[in-house]
Amino acid sequence: MAAPSDSGSPAPGEPLAARMRPRTLGEVVGQEHLLGPGKLLRRIIENDKVSSMILWGPPGSGKTTLAEVIAHQTHALFVRLNAVSAGVADLRKIAEEAKKQRFMGQRTIMFIDEIHRFNKSQQDAILPHVERGVVTLIGATTENPSFEVNSALLSRSRVFVLRALTEDQVVAILRGALADKERGLGNWLVSVDKTVLRQVAIFASGDARTALNVLELAVVGTGKPVVEGEPVEITTEMIEDAMQHRALQYDKGGDQHYDMISALHKAVRGSDPDGSLYWLIRMLEAGEDPLYIARRMVRMAAEDIGLADPQALSICVAAQQGVHFVGMPEAGVILAEAIVYLAAAPKSNAVYNAYNQIRAEIMGGHNDPVPLWIRNAPTGLMKQLGYGKEYKYAHDYYKDMDIEDPERPPSGRLQEYLPESLVGRRFYEPGKQGKENSIRKWLEKKNTQ
Repeated sequence: MAAPSDSGSPAPGEPLAARMRPRTLGEVVGQEHLLGPGKLLRRIIENDKVSSMILWGPPGSGKTTLAEVIAHQTHALFVRLNAVSAGVADLRKIAEEAKKQRFMGQRTIMFIDEIHRFNKSQQDAILPHVERGVVTLIGATTENPSFEVNSALLSRSRVFVLRALTEDQVVAILRGALADKERGLGNWLVSVDKTVLRQVAIFASGDARTALNVLELAVVGTGKPVVEGEPVEITTEMIEDAMQHRALQYDKGGDQHYDMISALHKAVRGSDPDGSLYWLIRMLEAGEDPLYIARRMVRMAAEDIGLADPQALSICVAAQQGVHFVGMPEAGVILAEAIVYLAAAPKSNAVYNAYNQIRAEIMGGHNDPVPLWIRNAPTGLMKQLGYGKEYKYAHDYYKDMDIEDPERPPSGRLQEYLPESLVGRRFYEPGKQGKENSIRKWLEKKNTQ
């Protein structure tokens, strides 16, 4: 529970992720939306004006790192607790000591890691001390504080949301660890290709701690001693062994990314569930953003299935929500269910074709005025000018129409709704698969003289 040492020297046997933890704001990688020049969190840390806060973000995004930075920069007494092992008795003991320190003009900052693991009674025990300013609370959590932190405690704290690190940021952290001779692996003279570092970053999924652990395990796993002048070469195979996971060759911004999403789209269009599942899982296992795939699936539902199965679009939107809500790896099966539905669904690109044809007409210069009979006529002048004249109310027409009864023909053809230059054109030509077949029959019946 003691405040950190100012020496900054790593403890013997500490893992690389702990040794490389930033000690100053200048060493922090990522979270520019919170720590960029002039940002609130940066200002209060630099000015040692830290107030109670909750740091919410995914694993390895830097919550404990920020607490460490505050610990090194504050003049307050900094006390650490882990919600897994601490109890109400520990909280009371800290609060009593904080009261004594406060009497002597010394502030106390209490950092609680994994604060979401505290139950209601434990969180209630903190509340009065935070409320009276006996301690300044910094809580770290991977769970939504709206659900996991008492509302009273939450109302007295500022929530800062940390984002998962990007692949480039994780690679930068790995390069820093490879170069650092004091705390990192600089004395090993590690030789590692940039594509190998990228694979580590993809595997880590924004978690710097995981990335550093994999890198350290790969280096130490070579069994070579730290000797000046003898570089240690780290290969993809070593990384795979450390990860216990195959490092699939994939570049989210390169040809593989576009080739595989093209393969997935074409397998769906070709109604091949097996091919669709294969390319979906291949992309997910290689580290593709599942929300990107979900967005592309929404497009597939509209472009290639359309009104042959209108439910496909709803299923894809639901899948996107499910992915966002559950996250990987569990979300993979949600996408798998949706992709199989798309592949097995009847297909139609009739709406897609109609959209493109009409867009081409509009962009080609056909921008005629709206026909008078379908214009609104809210004023007497507009009515005198013919706005809305001879408009036929469609429901009077539909009520006598029965698509299944040939003895009940329509009561007369409705009017034209296209501009004058396009009268008689038909852009939407429904197909004969699924629901669209009944749409085709209905439109044929409607248009019968």
